[in-house]
Amino acid sequence: MRPKAIDVKPLNNYLLLISFDNGEQKIFDVKPYLSHKAFEALNNKHLFNTVKISGLSISWANGADICPDELYNNSKNIN
Repeated sequence: MRPKAIDVKPLNNYLLLISFDNGEQKIFDVKPYLSHKAFEALNNKHLFNTVKISGLSISWANGADICPDELYNNSKNIN
């Protein structure tokens, strides 16, 4: 079973600090996604900073979201 995101904090340079329910904290880099149509609006820092927990993953105020598997598997461990 994949760990569930339980907290997310936007950081500088389009990075996210994500805490998971298994105790892990990871950094997810959103920059590679910003050129895709679904994520272009996140180039606006105000919108980027609206990130929140949504179900098993995260989403933004404009409805953009990241697949839970993508979020967990493509984040870098920090602890």
